[in-house]
Amino acid sequence: MELIETAIEGCFLIKPRVFGDERGFFLESWNARAFADAGLDLQFVQDNHSRSSRGVLRGLHYQKPGPQGKLVRVVSGAVHDVVVDLRQSSPSFGQSAGFDLNARNKHLLWVPPGLAHGFLTLEDGTDFLYKCTAFYDPANEHSLLWNDPALEIAWPLDGIEPLLSDKDRAGTPLSNAELFA
Repeated sequence: MELIETAIEGCFLIKPRVFGDERGFFLESWNARAFADAGLDLQFVQDNHSRSSRGVLRGLHYQKPGPQGKLVRVVSGAVHDVVVDLRQSSPSFGQSAGFDLNARNKHLLWVPPGLAHGFLTLEDGTDFLYKCTAFYDPANEHSLLWNDPALEIAWPLDGIEPLLSDKDRAGTPLSNAELFA
């Protein structure tokens, strides 16, 4: 696998080795030894799977206390995935970055604890999988405002009116967000 550094400290785009032929393909989406050898010694406690229609925007979510690291990927469809660094001690604090994850490129994204995370589905029937380093705790979940101008996120809406949950519609701007040290 190839780990590609991003503009957000500790966040990596991961290109797995894909073996394909006329029958289809094979890839390892998770191998504890290979990830540890690459500097990501991770322990996951929960796997999640969401399916969304085109135009669904989920996020930008994070937990405090109990932040989750997430290894995310798309197995069907496509998303524009976004992270925002909420770690005040990070050189990339307050910055956002976006990534195109889809079933064709098979890329994964490592989202370290202390980042807000969200995605916009670009195709109907998009299946999004993520492994988490901490259990989901709804009492400590926060939603950063997805369209806060301070975040300068270039969502590829292209005429799409995003479908949001009530929680995400009422997200908190970065200026009032619960931040990490």
